[in-house]
Formats: sequence, C-alpha cells, structure tokens
Amino acid sequence: MNTLTLEVGYALDTFYLLMSAVLVMWMAAGFAMLESGLVRTKNTVEILNKNILLYSVACIVYLIVGYNLMYPGDNTVNAVIPGISFFLGDDYPVAAITAGGENAPVYSGYADFFFQAVFAAATMSIVSGAVAERMRLWPFMMFAVVMVGFLYPVEGYWKWGGGFLDQLGYLDYAGSGVVHLAGAAAAFAAVLLVGPRTGRYGPKGQVNPIPGANLPLATLGMLILWMGWFGFNGGSELKISDVSSANHVARVFVNTNAAAAAGMVTATLFVRFLFKKTDLTMSINGALAGLVAITAEPLMPSAGLATLIGGVAGVLVVASVLALDKVKMDDPVGAISVHGTAGIWGILAVVMSHPDATLHGQIVGIAVIVGWMCGLSYITLKIIRMLTDLRVSPEEELEGMDIHECGMSAYPEFASSTELRRIGKIAAAGAEKAGSQAVYMNASKATEPSS
Repeated sequence: MNTLTLEVGYALDTFYLLMSAVLVMWMAAGFAMLESGLVRTKNTVEILNKNILLYSVACIVYLIVGYNLMYPGDNTVNAVIPGISFFLGDDYPVAAITAGGENAPVYSGYADFFFQAVFAAATMSIVSGAVAERMRLWPFMMFAVVMVGFLYPVEGYWKWGGGFLDQLGYLDYAGSGVVHLAGAAAAFAAVLLVGPRTGRYGPKGQVNPIPGANLPLATLGMLILWMGWFGFNGGSELKISDVSSANHVARVFVNTNAAAAAGMVTATLFVRFLFKKTDLTMSINGALAGLVAITAEPLMPSAGLATLIGGVAGVLVVASVLALDKVKMDDPVGAISVHGTAGIWGILAVVMSHPDATLHGQIVGIAVIVGWMCGLSYITLKIIRMLTDLRVSPEEELEGMDIHECGMSAYPEFASSTELRRIGKIAAAGAEKAGSQAVYMNASKATEPSS
C-alpha cells in the first residue's frame, strides 16, 4: 500500500472517529433535555447544572488520569490492575503511519481520547437522572470526579483495555455493560443512599405519580439521544476507510435504528395492555431501552434479530420500572431500568448472534461490572456523606432545588411574586455572606415582579 493511500485512510478514519465523538457529545444535550423535562419546574435549573457541569468535570478528570487508567498500554501492571500515568503524550508521527504494517495506527490517538472521553461523560449522565430532585449538586460533582477518574476507567480497562474480562471472553461491542450497566449500577447505589422523593410512596405502598414539567422537552431529549447513538454504536467500529468497515458501519446504523423503533413500539403496546392508556414517558424509555440493548452487539445480528432484541427490551423496561416502584426505588427518569435492565438483556442477547460469545462469559461480565460499580459507588458516596449532606433538607425539597442550590427559577415569568421574593432573598443572603455588594444588588432585583 503506497504512502498516499495510508495517509488518506488515516485522515478519513480520524475524521470519522471525531465526528462520531461529536454525535456522542451531543447526547449530553439529550440527557439534559430528557431529565429537565421529567422533573418538576422547581428543579429544572439544578438538573441542567448537573448535566453541563458533569460533562465538563468528566472531560477534565478523564484527561488527567481516567484515559490512561483505561488504556495503560505498556504501563499495565496485570490483567486486573492497570498502570497509572497522567495526561496525554504526543500523537503518532507521520513515519509511524506511512510505515504501514499490522501495528500501524489507523487514526489519531487524540481522536481516540476524545471518543473515549465523551463515553465517560455519558456514563456519569446516567446517574444524574436517577437521583434527580433530591441529591445536592456539589456532592454529586464530588462523586463524578471519583467515578470518571477511577471507577469507570478501571472496569473499562477490564474489557476494552485488554484486562481480565476481555481475556475471559466477555463481549461488549459498544458498551451495554461497560457504559450503560456501569452507570445504572452506580445510580442504584446512589438511589439506595439518598432515598425516594418525599411523597412518592404512600404508607400502604401506593405509588403517587409526580409528573414531569415538560414532556415536549423530554421527547426532544429522547430524539437527540437516538441521533447521538449512531455515533455511539457506529463510531465503535472505529474506522470506515475500507469497504468492509463501511459496510459494517451501515449495518450497525440499521440495527441500532431498528432496535430503538421496536423498543418504543413494544413498550407502548405493553403499557396500553396494562393500563389502557398510552404513556409517553414509557414510550420514550422503550426507545432508549432498545438502544441500550443493541449496543452490546449491533453488528452481528440481522436486522430482524436486532428488532427482536429491541422489542424485548421495550417490554422489560416497563416491567422494570413497575418493579422498582414496588420496592420503593425512586428513579424519576427510569435510568436504572433503561440502562441497567435493558443493558443486562443486551449483554445476554449477544450469545444469540456472536459465534464467540458464551453465556458464562457474559454472566461473569455482568456480575463483575455490577459488583464493582455498585459496591465502590456505595462506599464512595458513604464517605462523601460523612463530609457533607448528600440530600437536600425537607424544606429545600419542598421549595425546590433551583431556589436553594442555584438561586434562580427556570421559568421566572410563570413564578408568583412570593416565589420571586423568596428567590431574591436566598440569592441576596448568599451574596451578602460572600461579601459581594455587586452580586447582592443584582440578586435584590429578583424581588421585583416582572412587568
């Protein structure tokens, strides 16, 4: 192969990986819109803050240490313990690419980092929805540092970095387990510690609905996530510059889309059968469950099998949401069911299409990921709880996290004069305590009703 062909292939695959990463980064907007649509108005600003801040924190921490833990290269200690180093080295020199050969790089190392960084951020996004409306912002960010800097990269190394799960034959093409189940397991630990929202469950076990404030926004979030998933799964092929890879990417796109569509339809029909109503939130989660399930292996199944995998996920996610409510596990957006239950199904379903997959290998992968992420997340959050309150006070929960955590309202035009005065007083008190007269004057203006 001549030098020009090698360079063009390298450039094309690098560009493809970068654009796929941009699509996955766009999923941050999907998570933000989905979650802000499914919480109450009084908690909208806070959940938006969580989503944009966790993305930034995740990218910084993953740059400093997470990426090198997940892909230690020659620094590997053994198949369980990755080596540790910090920041990124130089990218590949031209000579390494033009030399050709089996070990020649096919895309930029920096492109690989960016692609992996947005995956890390997506994993953390799963937790934010599950603890919405009652977990404080800054303890959540403290947990994000630990999860993205240590917990996620280590279990990612065990599979994608060549660790012991990979050696045992656990298969996970784009992360039903490494990303989605991992995030759901961490979310499960967090929900155990912060408890349900006040009023969610009655004394006799009844489940009291707490509707989201903006279902159009939640629907938009789902569609953004669906779109971003083509980068998530399609980008995991990692290259597109040859006929075989291009055909693989096209097949992954078709299967990803089919699974999502089937998940939405079956979830909708199942809810209709159970309650004689068409629940939009369950339809949304059905599509997302289909996407999560097919992520473990979107290449090998036929389009028909991908549709079946997504369809089963749609039924499972509805059953899971209802089951978690029975045991008083309050998950406002259904994150544990979407990413956990559907993730487990997707991992097991790999044996239906991949000739190298074994049920033993897939079950071991599930057990290790759940045990590591749930156990270590629980310990981490317990330590954080010793340092500060994880959960807002009953008064703060009643009045809304936007007022107390952020000092503002997402929809001030619809707030009453009493609410505006309360926001202004809280913001002014915080500014006065900090000794900032300028901020204090701005905060005081919030007490004036808008014209």
